[in-house]
Amino acid sequence: MKTTTGVDLSTVQAVYSGPEGDLWELIMGRQIHIGGLKSSMDLAERAGIAGATKGIDLCCCNGGGMRFLIRFRNVASMIGVDATETVIERGRRYCDEEGLGDKVTFHLADVTDCELPDASADFVWGEDAWCYVVDKPKLVAEAARLVKRGGTIAFTDWIEGPAGLTQQEAGRFMAFMKFPNVQGLKGYSDLLAKNGCSVVLAEDTGRFAPHVDLYLQMVDMQLTSDALQIIGYDMELMGAIAGEMQFMQGLAHGGKIAQGLFVAKKK
Repeated sequence: MKTTTGVDLSTVQAVYSGPEGDLWELIMGRQIHIGGLKSSMDLAERAGIAGATKGIDLCCCNGGGMRFLIRFRNVASMIGVDATETVIERGRRYCDEEGLGDKVTFHLADVTDCELPDASADFVWGEDAWCYVVDKPKLVAEAARLVKRGGTIAFTDWIEGPAGLTQQEAGRFMAFMKFPNVQGLKGYSDLLAKNGCSVVLAEDTGRFAPHVDLYLQMVDMQLTSDALQIIGYDMELMGAIAGEMQFMQGLAHGGKIAQGLFVAKKK
């Protein structure tokens, strides 16, 4: 696992309380993860999540994953946990707009210690957001605590790819993305196993590189004005962001970063 310094929960809260978070939502949509609905559907199908079940989404952001699960997988109810008040408030508004407010509860808390009851969920869910959590061992332990025996932990996340990152590459990538550290397939698998879970799937989805290509094309060809408005029409900042995205694009095509998919069952 690659790590960096100077990034903590307050750093991430600042990102998703300001223009940077708005920029990600512009580029990636309300489902702020690689692959959008198709990625969510793939994860749900492969994890067997559907029907009258109750789930907990750790690092739920604006609740896009929870709305997907209720609308497209007929999940009975969801609790979303996130530590940033801005996205919690936005998620409540989105759920009310879509008529799903009665099935979704948002809980403002640190996902490594969210104070929800033991074994209270049929499944725990996450999409491309656990990369923001400093203490990943505590996060995975919390997921295992919350899910019932025989229940499922299913998540995707930004991970170190098979080619591996140099420390210099990792430092630049994590500084731009505000990640305190980056796990890998084996790292997450080991954490799940240590917390009494059998790992069913742990693999690279192959989605990362083509989606970074897409995001850069969208900003360059269609969303330039919208992106500039969000950052106060700061052309110098726009250029700097584009440069870091292009650096990330190179890492993705080089197999150095990836989107990992994980499905585990609690024994």
